[in-house]
Amino acid sequence: MEPGLRSIPASKLDKFIEDHLPDTSFRADLREIIDDLCEVLKHKSFRTSSRPLRGSKVAKGGSSGKGTALKGRSDADLVVFLNNLTSFEDRLKRQVEFLKEIKKQLCEIQHESRFGVKFEIHSLWSPNSRALSFKLSAPYLQKEVKFDVLPACDFLGHLSIPQRPNQQFYANLISECTSLEKEGEFFTCFLELRRHFLNWRPPKLKSLIRLVKHWYHLCEEKLGDPLPPRYALELLTVYTWERGSRVTKFNTAQGFRTVLELVIKYKLLRIYWTVFYDFLHPEVSSYLRRQLRKASPVILDPADPRKNVAGSNPKGWQRLAGEAAAWLRYPCFKYRDGSPVCSWDVPVRTCHHPLHSAPCPSPPCSLYLCGDYSHRDVLSALLWRPAAPHSQPFWCCSQMSWAHRRAQWAKALAANTEGLGLIPGPLW
Repeated sequence: MEPGLRSIPASKLDKFIEDHLPDTSFRADLREIIDDLCEVLKHKSFRTSSRPLRGSKVAKGGSSGKGTALKGRSDADLVVFLNNLTSFEDRLKRQVEFLKEIKKQLCEIQHESRFGVKFEIHSLWSPNSRALSFKLSAPYLQKEVKFDVLPACDFLGHLSIPQRPNQQFYANLISECTSLEKEGEFFTCFLELRRHFLNWRPPKLKSLIRLVKHWYHLCEEKLGDPLPPRYALELLTVYTWERGSRVTKFNTAQGFRTVLELVIKYKLLRIYWTVFYDFLHPEVSSYLRRQLRKASPVILDPADPRKNVAGSNPKGWQRLAGEAAAWLRYPCFKYRDGSPVCSWDVPVRTCHHPLHSAPCPSPPCSLYLCGDYSHRDVLSALLWRPAAPHSQPFWCCSQMSWAHRRAQWAKALAANTEGLGLIPGPLW
């Protein structure tokens, strides 16, 4: 029988994760089926009533696509990106068509002998649905696998991940969705950016995320609904590591304890990243200011500034915070000699901007960094270089260019976060 997490001493948490929370992201047998499905859906023609559409690509998402899946609790998303859509409104009007056509194509696929799989609609479908939920089963799979298939606009198809989207795209999206009163739409369009944000993180951080998700499920079994969104806990764990450690090998118990302490301080959380968007575009800046003035907790999605992944359920956060406070007394936060585990020093109500991509004057500069500058930032920055090659690495900017960029960013930051109650992080 699996030992309870609360009774595991702090020194044994890594072993607990290894034994009971292994990375189950797309096992080999499942990965082959998923890859085949992606290829078929990508090349299928979707014969909608107005005009045919073709999938430009199919991306794998959910916890299974990000490396944070739990054994027996993984969720898999397949996002079918469709081309030839003329506007955001066009996508909204034809959503029902897309879902019906995707369902039809999946039913056709299961009759192809080379697949040998069966699809079964798992959840009730309604005209307002944004996804089709299926169960996939096959004789050679260990168990049935639940997954969602979602249509999405390929508005970022020109982008080579991790290249940064043009900020005017965010401005247009914010403007049109606000006017249509559909601010929560098109969340799936950013799947690849969201997945990349987590994928390049060190393996031990992903292990910590799985531990936090396991704790969340234990709380869910005890408390029931409503609780904060699980994705909010994933991002809170990333934030905890970025501001408290930023090393690839760290004390798991310390990271775990710090996440729970931040859950307890949920009323002070105002977290965002400037990896894909920032305050330099006036329309995006104005929108971000409005978002950050909303009631806490605020955890903005790193790929989509319209989405506060913390949700709008303070009662759920209150219940989870109460459970977190109780857990801090358990053996998993004590060493064998009985001494308590110390947490990392992580600020709250912070202006969080660990990494920022932007064009730079000649000589060419891929990136400049905000936050605590060190060799680890340099390593992280290399992972975020744009697709277009540069003749010189990003650190070849002249000192004058660096000084100019520091001054420009500090000025924009001060102007755009005034009155938000945020604590600016250090610049360099």
